[in-house]
Amino acid sequence: MSAHNEAVAGPAPLDHAAIRSIIIGILLAMMLAALDQTIVATVLPTIGQELGDVEHLSWVVSAYLLASTAVTPLYGKLSDIHGRRITLLVSIGVFIVGSVVCALAPTMLALILARALQGLGGGGLISLAQTIIADVVLPKERSRYQAYIASVFVTSSVVGPVLGGLIADHLHWSVIFWINLPLGLGAFWMTWNTLRRLPRHERRHKLDVLGAVLMVVATVAVMLALTWGGANYYPWASVQILGLLGVSLLFWVLFAIRLLTASEPLIPLAVMSNPVVGTGTAAAFCVMGTFIGLSIYVPVYLEGVLGLSPSNAGLALLPLMAGTVTGANLAGRFMAIMTHYKRTPLIGLTCAVAALLVLAVHPTGLPQWSVEIMLGVVGLGLGTVLPVTTISIQNSVAMHQLGTATACMNFFRSLGSAIVVAGFGAIVLGAIGGTPGQSPENLGDLNPALRDALVGSFHWLFLAAAAGLALGFVSLLLMEERPLRSGAAAHAKEALVE
Repeated sequence: MSAHNEAVAGPAPLDHAAIRSIIIGILLAMMLAALDQTIVATVLPTIGQELGDVEHLSWVVSAYLLASTAVTPLYGKLSDIHGRRITLLVSIGVFIVGSVVCALAPTMLALILARALQGLGGGGLISLAQTIIADVVLPKERSRYQAYIASVFVTSSVVGPVLGGLIADHLHWSVIFWINLPLGLGAFWMTWNTLRRLPRHERRHKLDVLGAVLMVVATVAVMLALTWGGANYYPWASVQILGLLGVSLLFWVLFAIRLLTASEPLIPLAVMSNPVVGTGTAAAFCVMGTFIGLSIYVPVYLEGVLGLSPSNAGLALLPLMAGTVTGANLAGRFMAIMTHYKRTPLIGLTCAVAALLVLAVHPTGLPQWSVEIMLGVVGLGLGTVLPVTTISIQNSVAMHQLGTATACMNFFRSLGSAIVVAGFGAIVLGAIGGTPGQSPENLGDLNPALRDALVGSFHWLFLAAAAGLALGFVSLLLMEERPLRSGAAAHAKEALVE
């Protein structure tokens, strides 16, 4: 009886200072993963020259994405079983080891393998950080902290390329991996100390190893197809790509059968069938995928169509990034005070779709300041969706399922990003014939015919982006709007439910 009363009472609430120290620690961990991708992309040409292998350069990025995407759901499940602190420590530790191995890599093959190891650690950093925020802050108050997460990504998007360029020009490329050492050790130390007070919600369960293997194989196969397809290695209709898609489909079917038959599946059916989780994840899939796709290909538009220099294109991209942070902040604040909190992202997405349609109709007919306003509106609309979907999903599941639900959302967001980037790449590269020499680094040298083709491709790309956000709008519209948990009563109710 006393044990039950203790469970109902829940852990003592953390004070603001304790929450702040935890938030700072996990944001540092998130910065590791977010900064890594943006800083590496800038130094890739230098790495290829130094190691004498440009042909396999794309695998420096792809190996990390493959590994990190595949293991994201595993980290969520493991954190629900063994606790957030130890799981995050493992994630940071593997990431640090992978970073050191990357810095010491003597060949391209060694670097690619080291990047895969680094991805095995990086796959847990972001989803675990979001889960830990959910552990220490109740949904009603949690929305304002989601803006900090958006700020981390935008900061990395702005700082990463600049820092990478400085390192490429003045230092050895390995420095981009060595800087992860002090950052990682700082995150490890803060996690070791501050997360000792983290509330414990884990339960002892078995890890569904077979389900994990089936999911990893299915994910790797589809990611390989998206990485190799189109103008990169093989045509989309080639035997290799169709074979990989077939393998992925087969293993997804086997994974679904495993979920239905296993006594303790990797992803509980209660989570999979939750209407908020399903529709919220679908909205996040569409919106985050569109955001990543735009952040990669809008610079190509700014350089190849509007004729901006790389540095000016980077500055012109700031409204999209700043709009995303602003939208996340606004949605977070409104979510804490509004009963019908879906209205903010629904309005935001409507405005974003309208702005994309304007860009699609006039890809060359608008002055630069007008394009930047449109990009700012798109970013504002995108940003409003991120905290609402994350908090709604976390609010709809029991505390001991937070890790699994959050990791599943992040997994499908990553998968959506890969699919949308591949689709946008097919549109743009298909327009210029997939010419190997026409990379974003020399877009200013496009001949008039290729430039006209590029202009036409962005008409379709902006239409595709608008369609992606429209699908996100529909998914969000269908998502159930449940009252957000708050106060001590929520802790007691949660304990009774569990």
